[in-house]
Amino acid sequence: MKRSLRLPMLVLLALAPTVQAADLLVDNVNGYTLDSHGKLQHFQALLVDQGKVVATGGSAELAARAGGARVVDGHSHTLLPGLIDAHGHVLELGYARNSVDLTGTKSLAEALAKVKAYAAAHPDAKWILGGGWNQETWKLGRFPTAKDLDSVVPDRPVWLSRVDGHAAWANTAAIRLAGVSKASKDPGGGRIERDADGHPAGVFVDGATELVGRKVPAPTMPEKAAALDTALAEMASVGLTGVGDAGIDADNYRLYRQYADARKLTARIYAMIHDTGEAFDTISKEGPLIGYGNGFLTVRAVKLFADGALGSRGAAMLQPYADDPHNRGLLFMPPATMTAKIDKAFGKGYQVAIHAIGDRANREVLDSFAAAYKSHPDAIALRNRVEHAQIVSLQDIPRFVPLKLIASMQPTHATSDMNMAEDRIGHERIKGAYAWQRFLKQGTVVAGGSDFPVESPNPFYGLYSAVTREDHAGQPPGGWYPDQDMTLTQALRAFTLDAAYAEHAEKTLGTLEPGKWADFILVDHDIFKDPASKIWNTKVLQTWVGGKQVYAAHD
Repeated sequence: MKRSLRLPMLVLLALAPTVQAADLLVDNVNGYTLDSHGKLQHFQALLVDQGKVVATGGSAELAARAGGARVVDGHSHTLLPGLIDAHGHVLELGYARNSVDLTGTKSLAEALAKVKAYAAAHPDAKWILGGGWNQETWKLGRFPTAKDLDSVVPDRPVWLSRVDGHAAWANTAAIRLAGVSKASKDPGGGRIERDADGHPAGVFVDGATELVGRKVPAPTMPEKAAALDTALAEMASVGLTGVGDAGIDADNYRLYRQYADARKLTARIYAMIHDTGEAFDTISKEGPLIGYGNGFLTVRAVKLFADGALGSRGAAMLQPYADDPHNRGLLFMPPATMTAKIDKAFGKGYQVAIHAIGDRANREVLDSFAAAYKSHPDAIALRNRVEHAQIVSLQDIPRFVPLKLIASMQPTHATSDMNMAEDRIGHERIKGAYAWQRFLKQGTVVAGGSDFPVESPNPFYGLYSAVTREDHAGQPPGGWYPDQDMTLTQALRAFTLDAAYAEHAEKTLGTLEPGKWADFILVDHDIFKDPASKIWNTKVLQTWVGGKQVYAAHD
């Protein structure tokens, strides 16, 4: 008797509409996501439960499964997975926005006017701090000088970092306070720019920045928190739902944990510990931190530096700079030291990410990884990374494959540097520079980022640069070395699935597949159907992280 009742019941359940647990239905959208193989998928609705994706599909299909879920009308806007910046500097973005911000200034005069205005508005500030300057865009043909700054702020120390963070500009008051003089020697891995008489001229490159920087008052914890708040707000406004923070100290670590505990993080942070010194020893006592605060904070990587930057001629080159034949840039440490640092990080189970701009620095990094794998063969599975991989010898690019290294690259660096890069390194070496397709074609994972605040944190600038290799005015027509362009699908993958892969998070982030976190954005146009020239001007309308809205644009 029991058996005869069970069969009709099973038939009725099979015929009933499927209702699945869900608390959010985002309907009426023009949705795109990649699948786990990188293939582009299209959908009209997104079903979410407890912050994770249940399904994507047609509106009618998911409405039938939604039950009593809250319904959000997407008004036919384009929905994309949340974008992930594989390499940024979160607190530095906040500091930049909360201080003298010279980003985008077109001339020395414009920059000096901003410094003067900031100093006048902050009469009680003991130091005038900021950054974002770039002498290349000013068409100076030289570095700015202390005398330039003295003309607007003679009475207080001024300290302004270059846009790439690898040089800084001081006025005379700051130089005197630091005790730097004609007799001061260039430190290892650094250079003091000097005038014709040998006196400090005002700009300090790479390791030399510490000569003045150590005199700058450290930011207070309230200032750090204010910087983090500022950065998180801007990141949400441009559609970033995750960021690889490329170099934190112990204070940053504690602040991130506090924000995660208080549920104040509005983007997922993948933090890399700066170097293997005291901060690493402190943070790594309990081993890597993975998915802390409901998946908002992971600390399982170490960031090292091999050299400086191209714009300040601090990138370490195999041959001299084409426009400075007595200069090969700056290596920050001998190969044995680099290998020892990698060994130390591997010994604690941490992924290693190393800044390398010049071809000599990249070769040193490849050699050091190869040496470190001999004593830690299992560490090859840590998905170790070369940050920037900006100028790599053509014979070294294939070495990324057997070493299983990720190329963590920033497309906007190409379009920002194209006005000077070939002048710096010449026509032959440029073939291995910003060489995205060379890496992709050999199967190397390319994780997309911006290096903000060196560049804008807006990931649509990165997508645009990756696809067009043009500036925002469409120059040069057809792109700068267009054979290295990415397709839009490749570029989206770099800023989603492959950025997640670089963080060991491709199973939970990067696409809108069932079971992954519901991190997504709504934007104002269809980047796959509209001309590529419109990508950089894409406006983010809403940003959602874990099924919760963290940003809405104002009309």
